[in-house]
Amino acid sequence: MRHSIHTKTYPPAAHDNPQAFGMRDSFSRRLRRGAIELLCAGAVTLSLLGSVCAEEPPAPIETLSPQITDTPGPTPATRAPVTIDPFIQLRGSVWRTKAGIVFLKTPIGLLTLTSKTTLKDLKASQEVHFWVHERHSVIEIRKRADGSLVHRYLNGPLTFGTDEPRTLRWWGPDGDQTVQVGTQEERLANYNEGDPLTVEVDDTNTISGVHDLQYDLQVSQTPPVGTDVQLLLSGTVSKLKSNFVFVRTPIGLVMINSKIGVPRVKVGQPLTLHIDHERVTVTSPSAETPVPRRSLSNIR
Repeated sequence: MRHSIHTKTYPPAAHDNPQAFGMRDSFSRRLRRGAIELLCAGAVTLSLLGSVCAEEPPAPIETLSPQITDTPGPTPATRAPVTIDPFIQLRGSVWRTKAGIVFLKTPIGLLTLTSKTTLKDLKASQEVHFWVHERHSVIEIRKRADGSLVHRYLNGPLTFGTDEPRTLRWWGPDGDQTVQVGTQEERLANYNEGDPLTVEVDDTNTISGVHDLQYDLQVSQTPPVGTDVQLLLSGTVSKLKSNFVFVRTPIGLVMINSKIGVPRVKVGQPLTLHIDHERVTVTSPSAETPVPRRSLSNIR
């Protein structure tokens, strides 16, 4: 490279001024040296970056702490199909009352409560929760405004408690429960193990009264979508009248409107009614299948 520089031809002024020529030559060398150093530094930098990228593991993805992580709520568990027969879970509101009788509107029809000793203070601002589980039934009357308990009635066969004295065992919506006899021991002395009985209990599951309480159910319509209704009830057809089928069941005589999907049945045939929310199924193993009618135009 120096050879090429010395063989270059310069203007006369440059040859005549050796000092200027030396300065220009020195400047050219420094420029070349800087360029070479810059290229070397760049190569070293690229080499170092490559080794860092190859050796350093990727940074972990930052995660939020459990305290502030926004996790989705649990999905509701699928409700198991009802297999207890009879079984009813129903809610109703006070529609009309008269001496000894309360008429309740429910999503599937009319529920009537009858008693001579209680149910005298029911109001339109209250709602009724109704359960049936085999031979047991529970009726809760609560204020619609705040859900506070007004009355709770337990009906079923008398069963004495075995773990604690002066207690009874009863079925409840949350499972078997222990009921304290309280001050009603004398009233209960007239009943034997297994006798049907209706008692009223307070918030502490202590009996506050012994009553006579009956109920009648009429199924006249399909429940609206989203209604929390569960029902499984089997019986025998006892009467057919107008659009209603009367079925004798373990809980009494139940009226079913044939328009909700009752097949063609006769008196004496078995019938099962199953309601799961808004889904209604009525089956009868011995039901007759309607025979398609032939058009009169095809008959010669």
